[in-house]
Amino acid sequence: MNVQFERLLERAEQLITRIESVLPQPLTAPDWAASVAYRYRKRSSGHGVLEPVRHVAQMRLADLQEIDGQKGKIQRNTLQFVQGLPANNVLLTGARGTGKSSLVKACLNEYAAQGLRLIEVDKADLVDLPDIVDVVADCRERFIVFCDDLSFEDGEPGYKALKSILDGSVSAAGQNVLIYATSNRRHLLPEYMKENLSYTHTADGEVHPGEVVEEKISLSERFGLWVSFYPFSQDEYLTIVAQWLSSFGVLAQAIETARPQALVWALERGSRSGRVAYQFARDYAGTHISRV
Repeated sequence: MNVQFERLLERAEQLITRIESVLPQPLTAPDWAASVAYRYRKRSSGHGVLEPVRHVAQMRLADLQEIDGQKGKIQRNTLQFVQGLPANNVLLTGARGTGKSSLVKACLNEYAAQGLRLIEVDKADLVDLPDIVDVVADCRERFIVFCDDLSFEDGEPGYKALKSILDGSVSAAGQNVLIYATSNRRHLLPEYMKENLSYTHTADGEVHPGEVVEEKISLSERFGLWVSFYPFSQDEYLTIVAQWLSSFGVLAQAIETARPQALVWALERGSRSGRVAYQFARDYAGTHISRV
């Protein structure tokens, strides 16, 4: 009888272990010494984990050209944050490929030695932001929670979670967390022509947005610092190409020779963005550097 009971108890324990393994577990802190950057990931079981990034992109502030105004604002805000001074959550918006996410990564490399850390979170996982904030609340390091290419469709759950965090949950959890987000949409939500019909006008000509419009701009308003990026001119694009070619070891004479090819490259892609300039520089350096 005792043997049967022990077997039954063993099977019950195994069953409980299997059930616990598929149930969501509280988020735990990773080894903060493993990296300066982390990704928040959801396992198939629903468990959230902070995974260290083994190979952090070695982007430097000096690598980013023709965005000096934007660079100055982000660098100043990040330095204030690292130094324990008041700083703002940041929304970087504008043209694609102009250096929004690269600027955030460059700031991480600039200030990692002073205790800055970065946690990248996908839009779909923003509902777990309160858990992430709680995990880092007692750390001495300072964390940028980074969401790249952020935009929402109507009714997405992450929208309200982010809105709640920006409304005060971050400051309530401590002063060591800021939200940095990039987006091609200034207000993070799709905007439609019919929404203009909700605007009202007073007798003296004042314009007041309707409730739908107010709701759509309410999230972006919660970011204390807005930084806008714009398409590059031809000269700006060529300056960026030259900087990247130089960083790859291409000599000045060859850089000058590459200008027409760089313009053709941009024309074929329909864009003079910083990303296109970097891609051209990699292609050109890879095929010419050995002959320079």
